[in-house]
Amino acid sequence: MTTATVRVPRAEDMRELGLRLAGALRAGDLLVLTGDLGAGKTTLTQGIAEGLKVRGPITSPTFVIARVHPPLAGGPPLVHVDAYRLNGFAELDDLDLDAEIGESVTVVEWGEGLAEGLAEDRLEIVISRDADAEERLVTITGVGARWAPVLSDLLDAS
Repeated sequence: MTTATVRVPRAEDMRELGLRLAGALRAGDLLVLTGDLGAGKTTLTQGIAEGLKVRGPITSPTFVIARVHPPLAGGPPLVHVDAYRLNGFAELDDLDLDAEIGESVTVVEWGEGLAEGLAEDRLEIVISRDADAEERLVTITGVGARWAPVLSDLLDAS
């Protein structure tokens, strides 16, 4: 496992971090996002979507659970999942994400403790914030050999 920590002062910077991450993503990648309500998970996903050039708008899929955003260019689709209302891995498994995961970039908000079983290699992203400040601290852990060079490049670009 490789870990990188990035300070993100504003929402625009969170979107920019997502845009930078998107440059390294490819079909089959899984990102598991964790953070309190309003931490910036959807904002990060909006940047990823912009970088992947997929059809939007990108909004939190809280009530529909999952949305597929098809590519507007030649890249992979984005599968955006909100696992907040799911009661366990069985409900996540019912979404049949593993059938799409090889062809898509999959982002699972509120996925900690649920989505890790979808892929051996994944990015686990924890967004934390001080309630009195706009700045966020984003901890990105790459699980699997694929992510060590990606996180090194991301740190170099920060």
